[in-house]
Amino acid sequence: MVVLYALSDFIDCDFAVSDSSPSYWYEGRSLESGHRLKLPRTSISEAIAHGLMQQLANNDYYSREGKMYGILLVELPNGEQRVLKAFSGLLNGSSVVESWIPPIPGRDEVVLEETRTLAQLDAIKQEILSLKQLSERQQYETLFDEFEQQLQAMSDRHRHCKHQRQQKRQQICNPLTTEALTIALEQLDEESRQQGIERRQLKRQQNEVLQPLQQLIAATDARISELKQQRKALSRQLQAQMHASYSLTNFSGRSRSLQQLMPTGSPTGTGDCCAPKLLHYAATHNLKPLAMAEFWWGASSINQDKIQGEFYGACAERCQPLMGFLLSGLKPNPPAPFPAREGGEVTLPILYQDEWLIAVNKPAGLLSVPGRYSDRQDSVLSRLRHLLPDGMALASVHRLDRETSGILLLARSCQTHRQLSQQFQQRQVHKVYEAILSGVAIAEQGVIDLPLWGDPENRPYQKVDWQHGKPSLTQFQVMAREQDYTRVEFTPLTGRTHQLRVHAADAQGLGITILGDRLYGCDAATSRLHLHARELSFEHPQLEKILHLQATTPF
Repeated sequence: MVVLYALSDFIDCDFAVSDSSPSYWYEGRSLESGHRLKLPRTSISEAIAHGLMQQLANNDYYSREGKMYGILLVELPNGEQRVLKAFSGLLNGSSVVESWIPPIPGRDEVVLEETRTLAQLDAIKQEILSLKQLSERQQYETLFDEFEQQLQAMSDRHRHCKHQRQQKRQQICNPLTTEALTIALEQLDEESRQQGIERRQLKRQQNEVLQPLQQLIAATDARISELKQQRKALSRQLQAQMHASYSLTNFSGRSRSLQQLMPTGSPTGTGDCCAPKLLHYAATHNLKPLAMAEFWWGASSINQDKIQGEFYGACAERCQPLMGFLLSGLKPNPPAPFPAREGGEVTLPILYQDEWLIAVNKPAGLLSVPGRYSDRQDSVLSRLRHLLPDGMALASVHRLDRETSGILLLARSCQTHRQLSQQFQQRQVHKVYEAILSGVAIAEQGVIDLPLWGDPENRPYQKVDWQHGKPSLTQFQVMAREQDYTRVEFTPLTGRTHQLRVHAADAQGLGITILGDRLYGCDAATSRLHLHARELSFEHPQLEKILHLQATTPF
C-alpha cells in the first residue's frame, strides 16, 4: 500500500515559498534530555495541506463526517522529500484506508474486545434512548399541566368567593340580631370549609393519578443512571486495554505504551489523532520529519469549535502530552524565528516604537495575545515579551483576529496602556482596514449599521441580532473591482468582535464574505483571510501629537 507521496501530488512543482517563518510549532520536552523539541508548521506544509483539501473536496467519501486530517513532510535517507497523510480516529468506520498511513500498532490486539464492547455500548445507547422516550413521561406532563390548571382555576374561584364572604360579613354585622348573625357567619364559615375540602380532594386525586407515573419515571431514570454508569465502566475498561496495547515509538528508537506515557489516564481517542500517527510512522520507517500541518474537514464539530479548512495545533488533552516523547531523538530546534530587521536584530516587523509604546505589523495566522490552551501560546505579545528587555511589562491595547494581518499596538507601561485603552473606548482612534471580498459588490460606498451578538453556545461566531446585539457601525468604500472580486476599504466606527467580517458577509450588510473567511461561509481555495489593518491614527499620550501608522497591504 502506497503511503509516501511526491510533493507534486499536492502542490505545483514551481511552488515558491513566500514566507519561511513557521506559523505554529508542535513542541514538547524530551523525557531523556529535558530539551524542548519543536517541529514547525510552515507555509509549504500548509500549501500541501491545501492541496489535500482540494482532493477531499472532490470526493464525496470525505464529506460524510467531520474530522481532523494531517500531513507530514518528511525526508528520506537519500535526501528526497515525500509526504505522509493521516486522518484521526476512524474514517467512515474503518481504521485502515487505502493510501493513508495505518493506525498505531496495538489496535489489532484488542479489535475483538473492541467490537464486543462497542456492540454493548450501542445496545446501552439504544436502551437509554428508548427509556428517555417513555410514553408515560409525556402522559405525566400532560396530566400534571391539567391538574395545575384546575388548581389555578379553583384558587382563582376560591379567592373570589373569599372576597365576597368578607364583604358579606361587613354588610350583615349591623342589621341582624345576634342569633341571625351567628347563623349567617356560620354559613359563610361552612362555605369556606367546603372549599378547603374541595381543594384537598383535588390534590388527593392529583396524587392518586400522578404518583404511579412518578414512581415509574423515577425507576426509569434510575435505570438510565445505572446504564450510564455501565457505559462509563465499559468505556474505561476498553480504553485501559487499548492504551496498554498501543505502542508509540520515537526517533530515539524507544517504544512506550500509552498507559506508560499517561499513567494517570487520558481521554478516549488518545493515540488515534493525526500527529501521533504521523510521527510514529515516520520514526518506525527511518523518515526525518520536516514540517507538519493538521486541519479540520467536513461538518463543524459538535461544539462548533472546529471549522472546515482551518488549521489547528496539537490538542491539549490527547496529543500535547505525547509530543515530548514522540519528538525525542530529533535535534533540538532553535526558538521560533522572527523576521530579521536591519542590524541583525531578530523581531517582528516594528512600525514604530519609543519608551512608551510599540506598534508591529502582525502577520496573518499569528495570535495577538496567548490563548487559553498550550497550543495557542505563540503570539505577538509572547514573542515580544521573550525578545525585549522590558517585554514582561508589555500589554496589548487592542487585538486583531488571528487570521487578520496589520497594525497591532502595545503599551510598555500601565499608565500608557490605560491612556491608550481610554482612547479606544471613547472611539478617538481612527482605524482603516483593507479587504478583498469574494464577489462583486454593487454599492460604491456607505455605512453598515447592524448590531452584533456573540452566542455563548457557539463561540467565536458572531451574528446580527436586533434584540440582544451591541451597536456596530462600519463605513465602507469600494477601491476596485478585480474580475469576480471587490477590493474594499473599511473604517470601523465601533470595535466589535468580527465586526468587519459579519458586516461584509451578512445579507443585511454587503452580503459577500471576505475572501478566505471560512467561518462565515467563504469556500474559495485560498491560504489566508484577506483582511488587513492598514492604518491607525491616535494621539500619543505622552508626546501629545497625532501618530499616523501605516502597514502596506500584503495582498
